[in-house]
Amino acid sequence: MKIQLNGELIDVHSATLNELITEMSLQERLIAIEKNLEVIPKSLYAQTPIEIGDRIEIVHMIGGG
Repeated sequence: MKIQLNGELIDVHSATLNELITEMSLQERLIAIEKNLEVIPKSLYAQTPIEIGDRIEIVHMIGGG
């Protein structure tokens, strides 16, 4: 299905945000996700469905010192 991920239209096979994290080879503890302008708590990633046309933003946390 086609979604907009970080401003780019892409085709994904994931049904939930949790599956999207796996599909994109990301580490859940290092990211934050916004779906259709709403920040989704990590505890809801497995329950949050992805639907055609969703606008998803994934932010990577970067540490430094």
